[in-house]
Amino acid sequence: MKITVRRGDTLWAHSQLYQIPLPLLIDSNPNMNPQALIVGESVEIPGYTVRSHRVAQGDTLWNIAEATGVVLEALMQLNPMVQPAALRVGQLIRIPSRVTQLVVQTVRPYDYWDMLEDLNRLSEIYPFIRRQTIGSSVMGKTLPEIRIGRGAKVVHVNATFHANEWITTPVVIRFLNEYVRALTNNDSLRGLAMNSIYQSTTLSLVPMVDPDGVDLVINGLPSQEPYRSDVLAINGGSEDFSGWKANIRGVDLNNQFPALWELEAERGPRVPAPRDYAGTGPLTEPESQAMAALTRNNNFSRVLAFHTQGKVIYWGFQGLEPPESEILANEFARVSGYEPIRYTDSYAGYKDWFIQDWRRPGFTIELGQGTNPLPLTQFEKIYQESLGILLVALYR
Repeated sequence: MKITVRRGDTLWAHSQLYQIPLPLLIDSNPNMNPQALIVGESVEIPGYTVRSHRVAQGDTLWNIAEATGVVLEALMQLNPMVQPAALRVGQLIRIPSRVTQLVVQTVRPYDYWDMLEDLNRLSEIYPFIRRQTIGSSVMGKTLPEIRIGRGAKVVHVNATFHANEWITTPVVIRFLNEYVRALTNNDSLRGLAMNSIYQSTTLSLVPMVDPDGVDLVINGLPSQEPYRSDVLAINGGSEDFSGWKANIRGVDLNNQFPALWELEAERGPRVPAPRDYAGTGPLTEPESQAMAALTRNNNFSRVLAFHTQGKVIYWGFQGLEPPESEILANEFARVSGYEPIRYTDSYAGYKDWFIQDWRRPGFTIELGQGTNPLPLTQFEKIYQESLGILLVALYR
């Protein structure tokens, strides 16, 4: 919601009037000098939308404010051109409306465009969300990264490295919505104050690493060539892509990292396939290249890669993980009921590479249980299990 600065306005006064923490107001207006607001410029108020009221006979700004539960001063700020003593029947008055409910719809088949729609909506309501593009998929879909928070500790979370594990994307988008809603309503999640986490920790989130693959699994064959013909050939002529884990070129993006890549490549398919093909070398694909560049260019304290399925937490790689990893894995297990597993017979994954090159905690978290893609009937249970893990990752 945007309001117009009047003489004497300050961000602190706005924070008091709208009951929004001052850091969120400052971060929602990054190009503004908080100490010297300019009369006539617009200020973003996070956590609010605007609805309209049509003036009826006998209406005053006072009784409109009383009827809608809005402070009169806020009503006047949002309607600077309205003359309180000269309301006209039929005139539209803008009413500030605090957002207290979730605004995303995550329990549905969730493709790339659904994700973008939800991210756009969240960014509009919560402008302290920072968003950048870290690269593009094979088919040119941009890969967004979201940042929230002010802390020096940066926790990175990603989802949907594998196409038919797409349910992990709406899980992290739901968490994003829960987090920002709690921040603007001075609320907590499971007893943890979100505003203190905002000050101490920065969340980095890449919600969908493999958008082309997700759209293939959910929507079927693409119309564009050569992708349409290529994926049909790779899939043996079948139009059932429910088993497809790879990107649109048939490369498994989580077998693409230079952490004993040769071992993984040797035992997998030697040509593009719906799953497990490691490519002709490490980091050949634009999606894995984007993730590698993001990681190299940032000082991530720990990383969590969300996959499905198995209800397990993989936390080690070749004995290179720090002692902190086991402590965190056990805490993740406590809040989720998942099994912590130190080693598995798998290489070249994103968390493997992170542990190898940074010697910091990295985790592959396999959500839910069953056959991928997991049914949406599991969503709420998976989300509640994931919520505990995410809160521990940000708080500890």
